[in-house]
Amino acid sequence: DHNPSITLLKKMEKVRQASHAGSWYTDNPTKLSSDLGEWLTATGLTKSPHVRGVIAPHAGYAYSGRAAAYAFANIDPTNITRIFILGPSHHYYTPKCALSTAKVYKTPIGDLPVDVEMIKEIRAMGKFGMMDLRVDEAEHSMEMHLPFLSKVFQGHDVKVVPILVGAVSAENEAMYGELLSKYVDDPNNFFSVSSDFCHWGSRFNYMHYDNNHGPIHKSIEALDKMGMDIIETGDPDAFNKYLLEFDNTICGRHPISIFLHMIKHSSSKIKINFLKYEQSSQCQTMRDSSVSYASAAAAAKSEC
Repeated sequence: DHNPSITLLKKMEKVRQASHAGSWYTDNPTKLSSDLGEWLTATGLTKSPHVRGVIAPHAGYAYSGRAAAYAFANIDPTNITRIFILGPSHHYYTPKCALSTAKVYKTPIGDLPVDVEMIKEIRAMGKFGMMDLRVDEAEHSMEMHLPFLSKVFQGHDVKVVPILVGAVSAENEAMYGELLSKYVDDPNNFFSVSSDFCHWGSRFNYMHYDNNHGPIHKSIEALDKMGMDIIETGDPDAFNKYLLEFDNTICGRHPISIFLHMIKHSSSKIKINFLKYEQSSQCQTMRDSSVSYASAAAAAKSEC
């Protein structure tokens, strides 16, 4: 075991590489930093110390980067020391939530250390699985938030707690939300929830169309807005009911539901507000397809 290359390999194992850099977003640090800066500034939003969490998309930055900036531009990094990241699992099946085994999450513009102590604490609850590095690196839902977080928290000591949310039942969404709710009460904690909205078209096997709204893209918008309005009420059961009724293909439905349960069970009064909504393209015919992107900030209501 005293072979230095083996020791080095063991250390390296624990680093999650920015596996989607160079494809889903640029791996050029200068370009990435200036793109992110430009998008954040373009929102015209002010940083607020009340913002405790975001819901933001996770598509390639060419598609959703500008919309995502509306979530991240709200963040005042001053007092935040820990970021919980909740992302859906696209490739790996698990009925649980799974914690990262990595020590560091790399991004082209600065790495984010994992809060290993917090991972241990959550693991001790006995309800969470672990995901190995291969699963971690194959998943893009959390990674697409990392460069934004790295940019916004530049120069601040912050650690991340990545939680991969599997195909969790409604009962278990409530269970996980309740278990994690105590972390909402600590104002040094922040929550980054990853989700795209409606995936519409035959390639997604989802073609819900209500022609009362006119063109297809307007019907999609009405459906998404209905979901967004329900999320803003903070009611996880109403959101669940909406999903059962319309089956809207919101890929981060489970992370969003868990976050709603966390807020519901915490003693902090947190209110979610959507700030931006976009579609990758405007569907006109049944042959078209699109993905919707919605960005929200979750802010603590001041006591006054």
